[in-house]
Amino acid sequence: MTRLTLAKLEDLDRVLPLVTAFHDEEGVQQDEATRRDALTPLLEGSPHGCIYLAGPTRAPIGYVIITFGWSVEFGGMDGFVDEIYIRPGVRGRGIGTEILTALPKTLSAAGMKAIHLEVDKTNTKARSVYEKMHFAPRENYMLMTRKL
Repeated sequence: MTRLTLAKLEDLDRVLPLVTAFHDEEGVQQDEATRRDALTPLLEGSPHGCIYLAGPTRAPIGYVIITFGWSVEFGGMDGFVDEIYIRPGVRGRGIGTEILTALPKTLSAAGMKAIHLEVDKTNTKARSVYEKMHFAPRENYMLMTRKL
């Protein structure tokens, strides 16, 4: 089982290159200062989310960022898998599946009622993994965003 460790501020230099690699891979345009500013509160214990490192803490093989919200519909705290990333060299070994198996148990024990994620409609491989992990599209709903 892949070890998940709650990341802290002293892990910033381990988290930052992983997030940068993910953003490069996904075409997310963001400068390092903005990225650092977005990650720091999560590593300092912000009530808005957290970061888990996957694998050995000194040399993580990936990460997952969970952000927290509140849903009347779901009856309380809900969360969003904001980002999940596994280094390319270790993909295909079931690490993402292990993460998505362990996290809901941990988050549910902490009182979370639902967890959501976003996936490109054309990414059939990722959709298949997520569906096996009991994530399901919500009929008649779609995520809409307005940048502020």
